[in-house]
Amino acid sequence: MKIVVAMDSFKGTLKSCEACEIVAGAICQCLPGAEVVIRPMADGGEGTAEAMIRAGGGRWVERVVTGPLPKMRAEAGFAWFEVERTALVEMAKASGLELLRTDQMNPLATTTYGTGELIREAIEYGAKRILLAVGGSATADGGVGAAAALGWRFLDAQGHSIALAGGGLEHIERIVEPSGLELGAVEVLCDVDNPLCGSQGAARVYEPQKGANRETVEQLERGLLHLAKVVRSQLGCEISEIPGGGAAGGLAAGAVAFMNGTIVSGIDTVMACSGLRAELASADWVVTGEGCFDEQSLRGKVVSGILKIARESQSKVAVLAGQVKVPTVEYERLGVAAAIGCRTEKMSLDYALEHSRELLCGAARRFAKEYASR
Repeated sequence: MKIVVAMDSFKGTLKSCEACEIVAGAICQCLPGAEVVIRPMADGGEGTAEAMIRAGGGRWVERVVTGPLPKMRAEAGFAWFEVERTALVEMAKASGLELLRTDQMNPLATTTYGTGELIREAIEYGAKRILLAVGGSATADGGVGAAAALGWRFLDAQGHSIALAGGGLEHIERIVEPSGLELGAVEVLCDVDNPLCGSQGAARVYEPQKGANRETVEQLERGLLHLAKVVRSQLGCEISEIPGGGAAGGLAAGAVAFMNGTIVSGIDTVMACSGLRAELASADWVVTGEGCFDEQSLRGKVVSGILKIARESQSKVAVLAGQVKVPTVEYERLGVAAAIGCRTEKMSLDYALEHSRELLCGAARRFAKEYASR
């Protein structure tokens, strides 16, 4: 029997590589004769750089840049792939919510400037292609912070630079393009389809998770709409309705406008780099999962990507998750043969987070004994 373990991270508790090792170890103990292959996964969010390094033979290049607040410094970096001259910048390392305390969360004040500094550092390092992973942001600045770090200027009616944060967007009157900027190809790894503006846009869908109250959400929506209007009139680029443009507080749309970027599937990129399709060609099972298996998991995230290629190889799919919120009839209809949750109904969230490793190990043992061994 061959089992491929392709876990996503359990946000805030386990990285994808850790989750894969826990699951693979438990399966090997229960099924000592099985061939178990590890392929860590990510979809452009937390853990993408680590998963890509492991899959593609890259290395980490350390850099210290601006954090999500203008006066913060963040120990960040980028993944480097020498043969391809490609750098993967995980924006959460510089501009992520994970870098802030709860009392610091404020998308009116946070910036993607540090992410732009990482892109600039990668270019100076020799990158001909930039992969920009945009999950886990603390920001809603439409990418103007990152663009400013690359030489773009955003001026108000008096000709002064605006604040490079969500709260500054409404004041943009003129955009000044840098001279001599040579970026090469920029690909935004993104697996959501939310546009920059509107009811499903960046401000209304994502910013409440980053500390925004109702008034702040409406201010950010006005700012992003204004940014889109100025970009349309001065740069001739329509960014308000691009599918996925709302990712990372509009950084994805900003990358299209200011870096000539294209938005691509994060999970497809990681799967291609990891050689997952080739491994599944001879696999009986693929075991995947994340912190919460819910409806979002079936819309462009790791689980949905794996389901797509598992159908081609006819490998059976098992999902191990902190919680399973998709009804059995629904996930079976989509091709998931088993879905096992780590947390029981009576278990507190704090307990589940504190004991995440042993709970995931237990779920993997249950999979091996109740499903894989049949």
